[in-house]
Amino acid sequence: MVQVQGLRKVYGDKTAIDDVTFEIGQGEIVGILGLNGAGKSTVLKVLGAMLLPTSGEARVGGFSIEDEPDEVRKLIGYLPDQAPLYDEMPVKSYLEYVAGLKGLDAKTARLAAESAMARTNLENVAWSPLGSLSHGFRQRAGIAQAIVHSPKLVILDEPINGLDPVQIVEMRDLINSLREKHTVILSSHILSEITRTCDRILIIDRGRVTAQGSERELRERIHSRQTVIVELAGELAGNDGHSIAELVKRIEGIAGVTNVSVRGRLISLQTPDENRPVIARTVVESGIGLAALTRQDDGLESLFMKLVSGANDHA
Repeated sequence: MVQVQGLRKVYGDKTAIDDVTFEIGQGEIVGILGLNGAGKSTVLKVLGAMLLPTSGEARVGGFSIEDEPDEVRKLIGYLPDQAPLYDEMPVKSYLEYVAGLKGLDAKTARLAAESAMARTNLENVAWSPLGSLSHGFRQRAGIAQAIVHSPKLVILDEPINGLDPVQIVEMRDLINSLREKHTVILSSHILSEITRTCDRILIIDRGRVTAQGSERELRERIHSRQTVIVELAGELAGNDGHSIAELVKRIEGIAGVTNVSVRGRLISLQTPDENRPVIARTVVESGIGLAALTRQDDGLESLFMKLVSGANDHA
């Protein structure tokens, strides 16, 4: 559905995005994740045919963003970070107006508006002015205008920004329901919501894609070098006379082990996953009892920061 290759956008002496490459299949929900100013909105504006790239190529539904922008616009629905709403207009009238702008005749536009309201749970506020709605309902109206013409691709820029916890859950359910009829690409700086909503994640840092894949794939990538905690048992002087200091030297001698530190009976280190049995055997052979050997599971926020900071050796 979407093919992006070597996308670059430069403003004067500032490079907003550089060598961005990815693909999105039909029916996928893909999230673009990055810190504020990372380049997320620039990528979405290019895909929405609102901004031409400096170089590279992007296609939506087989149509070129540069050469066939009008054809691309027919295929997409777009919600920018600030929903394009007219506060004085009732919800239904606004959606009919947007549908008309998309080329639907009056009867079809009315039916399309009713369908979009039903899908976004706006029927009870159909005749309320947009300016009177809460932020959560305004975001729903923004999504309704993005899907009113049944586009193949829906682009949502920071759709959960400013929502309270209840509204976030409702928005998550709404976005998940879109996959039935649309391909969806959305941006956010909130990792927990991206992982709950999206099939795949693109991590953008300073204009470049530093990682992409499912949450599981990203975790595996980080854990190719993981933090391991060794908990010792028994006397700290082993039966064969080896002290804990000598054990640490043995562990440090294992290929791939780094950042070894000791606190009482706990030894912390970083290592490839395949070294864990070797480390366990080294402790046992030293004569010092092994109480536990565990992998320290990074939280989602730690995972995100490692990927955007380049802490991962493979990023």
